[in-house]
Amino acid sequence: MPAAMKIAIVDDEKDMRQSISQWLALSGYDTEAFPSAEEALKGIGPDYPGIVVTDIKMPGMDGMQFLKKLMGNDSSLPVIMITGHGDVPMAVEAMRIGAYDFLEKPFNPDRMNELAKKATTARRMTLDSRALRRELSEGGQLMKKLIGSSPVMERLKEDILDLGQADGHVLIEGETGTGKTLVAHALHAVGARAGKKFVLVSCSGFEEDALIKRLFGPMQVDDSQLPAVEEARGGTLVLEDIEALSDAAQAKLLKFINEEGTPPETRIVAICNMQEQDRTCEDALRADLFYRLASLRITVPPLRQRGEDILTLFTRFGEEFADDYGCEPPQVTAQEAAQLLQAPWPGNVRQLYNVAERAVLQERRGSGTIASLLMSDHQDMQPVMTTEGKPLKEYVEAFERMLIDNTMRRHKGSIAAVMEELCLPRRTLNEKMAKYGLQRSDYLG
Repeated sequence: MPAAMKIAIVDDEKDMRQSISQWLALSGYDTEAFPSAEEALKGIGPDYPGIVVTDIKMPGMDGMQFLKKLMGNDSSLPVIMITGHGDVPMAVEAMRIGAYDFLEKPFNPDRMNELAKKATTARRMTLDSRALRRELSEGGQLMKKLIGSSPVMERLKEDILDLGQADGHVLIEGETGTGKTLVAHALHAVGARAGKKFVLVSCSGFEEDALIKRLFGPMQVDDSQLPAVEEARGGTLVLEDIEALSDAAQAKLLKFINEEGTPPETRIVAICNMQEQDRTCEDALRADLFYRLASLRITVPPLRQRGEDILTLFTRFGEEFADDYGCEPPQVTAQEAAQLLQAPWPGNVRQLYNVAERAVLQERRGSGTIASLLMSDHQDMQPVMTTEGKPLKEYVEAFERMLIDNTMRRHKGSIAAVMEELCLPRRTLNEKMAKYGLQRSDYLG
């Protein structure tokens, strides 16, 4: 019974509104009544979670005008029209406009329930389809958040798209701050489970007994939350810091995986955050569990391997923080660009994000340099020299690409403005944009 679906009843006659509401409420529907079309339009939006039952003949805005308004807002919204004797031609016209069906007075309550059941079922399918499309669209948005065009990032995006379509469990490995949880979200959003539940549990955030209860239950009578394995059923269960699982929790998880069978109803994405150089996730987990979780694997690359992505990320983060703090983003010199590229980045993208925020705060105060921030984070780094052939050719090219990219973005793709600011002839600018894979269309608007 589609009890969660609403039915909006629109009729200027109070007795009729109450009668229809009572009939449908007895069948388990959540009804709401409106005395006029004008009032109903205030509460019925494009994604209204239900259907509409409306009279045709009403003072003010009549049912036909009301139907046209509803169809303009959401052409998939089921609208059942109630007609009086002799209004059948008008009902036929309503069907042409987009009405779901019509009932002629006096109507049989069983016929009303039958139509309501069919219409709410159709509405649920429409809304579920929209939700799925939004999830898939979100998948595209999540993929866009994986900023960068370095070879290792392009490989990562290909892996996400490939493994997103697979059924097996996935192990995501990588250093702290590389974006492993974002990768898990993207895996879910681009796959067949995109419209299903996504449940994330940090295995290091609970004591052993509390973690086992959170994952497997049993839950108490007054608990409002299902065990994670039930909550995520049919969707994706993400286990952060999988290496923190105790032996008892590992045994329960292995039992759950074995009972799931192949292909699994619920996909498990395990995130491993091992930091010790001499230990791996394989060392931390029992062998049978490790090989079940690691049937598919993704390694998220550290920032130091991503080349000029570092400058792209720093620029994006700087612009976001500049908007937040109401100031101009920091201007990166060639020496600072080289320093950014050569930094070891033990905290990876998360650390770069923090450096970008501090750089914006410095810019707002009008003091400090990006190089000073890097030196405070990396005491063992030496300043990068820009004389005598340094930085190396690849650093110069990375800085040049960043400079053109920033200028194009600031001038919203205006070639003339970019040429003037950078003192470049059009041919040279075109050649450099082609060399660095920059497209004017990406900056318009």
